[in-house]
Amino acid sequence: MTLVQLRHLLALAETGSFTRAAEAVFLTQPAFSRSIRTLEDELGQPLFDRVGKRSEVTPFGREIVARAKYLVFDADELAASGRNMSEGRTGTVRIGMGSGPGAILMTPLLMEMTTRHPTIHIDVARGDTSSLVHALRERKLDALVVDVRSLSPGPDLRITTLVEMRGAVMCRAGHPLTRWKGALRFAVLRQYPIASTPLSDEAARAMVERYGNAAHPQECVTVRCEEIPSLVEVARHSDALLLAIRAAAPDLVELPLKPPLSTMARFGLVTLSRRSEAPALSIVRELMEKLMHD
Repeated sequence: MTLVQLRHLLALAETGSFTRAAEAVFLTQPAFSRSIRTLEDELGQPLFDRVGKRSEVTPFGREIVARAKYLVFDADELAASGRNMSEGRTGTVRIGMGSGPGAILMTPLLMEMTTRHPTIHIDVARGDTSSLVHALRERKLDALVVDVRSLSPGPDLRITTLVEMRGAVMCRAGHPLTRWKGALRFAVLRQYPIASTPLSDEAARAMVERYGNAAHPQECVTVRCEEIPSLVEVARHSDALLLAIRAAAPDLVELPLKPPLSTMARFGLVTLSRRSEAPALSIVRELMEKLMHD
């Protein structure tokens, strides 16, 4: 028994005519008759009584027709769901997001899904890179958007959609350092609290090479948090300085250090190399390319 045979059954039950039913399913009448006969042989009872030129459903046939309608409907729904999922129009996508990408991407991604893709279920997890990678490997997440400099490389990880964003030291408008005369050295910043997300070893090395051991994040950062929006609020309403990607706080004032900070965050979309991607990840890629730049 096949779905094709069940479709033939429903066509004949609806039309009552082998000729019209065969035309409806684009078969010759002999081929259509063989399909119905094969189905009757498999079920062991007649499905139709031939009354003159018309074929009427038998009592047994009525039961089979009723069940066939459900089977064909469910098969059509399953096929439609498969097409929608393959085209990224439905399904579930689970994203792990680091602090930097979260500041830029989180709200636009949720708005995009809510307004333009309401049939897609999205779950966003936040946390440090190592915890997110663990969840990805445990199949609890479909992809990560993180600073790949904090990522321990592994053959099971696939990194795509790399974007670079400039780092900066920022403060509120009216901060005393905005009126500083002469070269602004890193040592001057130490007069004020410095807020930052946990930085990668690569970023720490770059700061030490440029400004000395006192610029190591473990030494100079006094307020550390995974959530950049919270750190931005602290910098807006206090004399704390924010060390983060410039685009995370466009309303804050960038301080012109000497020598310049010249650090870049490198963000990537991370998936498992031996696992099929969720189709809806294409939406995340498009938003990364659209929004994650200076």
